[in-house]
Amino acid sequence: MTRVTYLCGNCRLPNFEPRLRGHLEQADGTAWVSMFCQNMFEISMELAAHDSYFEDMAMKFANHFLSIARAMNQTGPDGMWDEEDGFYYDVLRLPDGSATRLKVRSMVGLLPLCATTVIEPWQRDRAPRAIKEILERLRRMPDLRDSVHPLGPGHLGCEQRGMAALVNPERLRRILSRMLDEKEFLSPYGIRALSRYHAEHPYVFNVGGQDYRVNYLPAESDTGMFGGNSNWRGPVWMPVNVLLIRALLSFYLYYGDNFKIECPTGSGNLMNLFEVGREIANRLTRIFLRDKSGRRPVYGATEKFQTDPHWKD
Repeated sequence: MTRVTYLCGNCRLPNFEPRLRGHLEQADGTAWVSMFCQNMFEISMELAAHDSYFEDMAMKFANHFLSIARAMNQTGPDGMWDEEDGFYYDVLRLPDGSATRLKVRSMVGLLPLCATTVIEPWQRDRAPRAIKEILERLRRMPDLRDSVHPLGPGHLGCEQRGMAALVNPERLRRILSRMLDEKEFLSPYGIRALSRYHAEHPYVFNVGGQDYRVNYLPAESDTGMFGGNSNWRGPVWMPVNVLLIRALLSFYLYYGDNFKIECPTGSGNLMNLFEVGREIANRLTRIFLRDKSGRRPVYGATEKFQTDPHWKD
């Protein structure tokens, strides 16, 4: 089986003793490269209208996407997808062959949503060989076919669009139910990089008799671990919020009003995915707008920017 794993430069493993050192298979890094392959597939489809060579390129990147999806979506103890939690986690593999999911509910588990591509009818017409090869590979690999979003003539959405995505509809719904939970990821200012669940329940990983902790940090990091980068551990990180909104809009192009979900989770308020994306965007703008007291959240407790007439605007 093809295994595709990626390590982000900001994500450093603790300095374990040699017998405990291994490698980290990352859900976020793998999702990034899956999204890259889909972006290249889209570009190739555009160029194929002018040069048939690029249909072969589209086939190549489509196959890369499927290989990545197979490695990422496998179930069982070795896979990144946790069926019980309905979430993706990084996997730590040690030299003895054992594997452990690092069950930190973070942006790592949300980014697989971003590996999403809408396939328009004209794209299918422009590169029929590429589409045929994708469908044939899925036919021969039912485990892969069942884990990714349904694709093919019997699975067309609004305006006869197709959808290539890492997550199938069930996984999409389960991940979104966590992402839109105000007790977890959904904040007044957008999607948190780390679930607020970890404010009361820090993740603790014991190895070699030593505990390594991931705490919820809504602002700057209080440790030099991971290069002192706290982006993944609590704050609202706007660029990845924008990518999540892009993914929601792509899914909406496919589903329209046929897919609705509670937003916020547990509120009883059903929204389509366009409305969910708009809700997140509106929350993001609140970071920069004055609140009822006239203060802008972006400036925090920095009084010069909050109150000085020369700086506050």
